[in-house]
Amino acid sequence: MKILLVDDDRLVCQALKTILEAEEDIAVPAIGNDGSDALPLYDTHRPDILLMDIRMANMTGIDAGRQIISKYPDAKILYLTTFADNEYIVDALKLGAKGYLLKQNFESIVPAIHAVYMGQRVFGDEIISKIPGMMTDASTSSFEEFGLTDKEIEMITLIADGLSNKEIASSSFLSEGTVRNYISTILEKLDLRDRTQLAIFYYKNK
Repeated sequence: MKILLVDDDRLVCQALKTILEAEEDIAVPAIGNDGSDALPLYDTHRPDILLMDIRMANMTGIDAGRQIISKYPDAKILYLTTFADNEYIVDALKLGAKGYLLKQNFESIVPAIHAVYMGQRVFGDEIISKIPGMMTDASTSSFEEFGLTDKEIEMITLIADGLSNKEIASSSFLSEGTVRNYISTILEKLDLRDRTQLAIFYYKNK
């Protein structure tokens, strides 16, 4: 697979290139050092995944990501940054990024790239732990287009708030089996796999 790197730290870029190209199935055809490099390089190389920093001098990775997603809706963008700011996480989720990792977790980069290549979304533990705290009450109307019932929306909200099946059952006066059935139905309706994806769905669409 082809991985395009965009990061304003040249030493980080070279280190990442070395790490990635040690894998038999990964090639790094080009490196950019600013967000403004991302779209021209993407046009030229059409990578399988764009691995990109967020804070850069002339154009942020978020702005570059918006440009690329606008032109290539199926683009797979994986953010790799030192910043876990809520604003950046929100922006990355909303533009459709496939992942958000912190640079200090270097050992997770290669597995994350393989996961994104296979169609998964990857968010580091530090990022997942922040998502419930960013949640606010959802408007029912925001979810109507997805064919969800009021009860299903309530379930998604409780999951996004970090409640377990047992806690949801207790607060909703339902059995755990009924809660599991609700969650299975919701996942099937939305074509999602798990609770993490439900929390991300909630935040992107609230």
